[in-house]
Amino acid sequence: MRQSFVDTVPDSYNKYIKRKILIISLTALVILVLVIYAINAGSAGIGTYDVIKALLGKGEERFHIIVWNIRMPRILSAIVAGIGLSVAGCVTQSILRNPLASPFTLGISQGAAFGAAVAIIVFGAGSTANSDSVIINNPYLVVFFAFLGSMGSTIVVLMLAKSFRVTPEAMVLAGVALGSLFSAVTMILQYFADDVKVASVVFWTFGDIGRASWKDLGIMYVVVGISLIYFMFNRWNYNALDSGEETAKGLGVDVERVRLLGMFVSSLIAAVITSFVGIIGFIGLVGPHIMRRLIGGDHRFLIPASSVMGGLILLASDTLGRTIISPVVLPVGAITSFLGAPVFLYVLSRGYKR
Repeated sequence: MRQSFVDTVPDSYNKYIKRKILIISLTALVILVLVIYAINAGSAGIGTYDVIKALLGKGEERFHIIVWNIRMPRILSAIVAGIGLSVAGCVTQSILRNPLASPFTLGISQGAAFGAAVAIIVFGAGSTANSDSVIINNPYLVVFFAFLGSMGSTIVVLMLAKSFRVTPEAMVLAGVALGSLFSAVTMILQYFADDVKVASVVFWTFGDIGRASWKDLGIMYVVVGISLIYFMFNRWNYNALDSGEETAKGLGVDVERVRLLGMFVSSLIAAVITSFVGIIGFIGLVGPHIMRRLIGGDHRFLIPASSVMGGLILLASDTLGRTIISPVVLPVGAITSFLGAPVFLYVLSRGYKR
């Protein structure tokens, strides 16, 4: 009897693990299917056969430009940005032990918006292309200042954590306070700016995957890829933190170091992505919570699962924004906020019912 019980444990555990891997694999497969659809979808009227020829480097030049210069960078940027924002939210929720924590609750998005407003209003990075079109005529200046604003918020929160030993809950509250401060200063800048500059700031804050180029995608890919490796290397530390600080310290985890480095890397991801594509909310909150309900809180699987779910949500949102009232393209930030809020509330309600 004892031997048979021992023999059944590995089988049960293997089934438990296989179920998690299956969910992650199916989510990745859905992303692949959506990529194929997203390449074909749009107002250009390109057929599937033309898309295939363009992907193979054949066919008409205009189809090649549309597929490789417009749609592929946008699709891949949506996936990479979604992966980065979701995994950053997953890790932040773990190290702060707060289900509502994410890099955006630490004031990063508001810091980025403030930096972009400084670049546009003070340094004149925004203008009009014609009578009814607003453009960012110096995007890399905006990206640079947005990144400085994002990391400025991060550094302040990290300094508070290290110098005053504030609690994880207080760190989130500090981020909310910083976000309010950045928003107030941004509004003051807009109040004294002319109409064109105000419109440029609003245009930037919408969140737009289409503004990312292949070069921008490469930078985001490197940052997100290295960060994912770091997070997976610390997966057992995050599992230990879920059991409480005292338990984690008893297991030999340097809690303060793991928490500070995890926050810095998560904030770096969000800062880079926000700098290139604008403010995109709810991905870092909804993605990890959905996968946590499906596969549990084991970070060996939750980190990659949150990554693929974030990529799926952002790609689906961007595709919906491009096609729902085509040829008009809706800002993806509005789509994620519109879809993310009810989904997040639904996930919470399902969790409490359980």
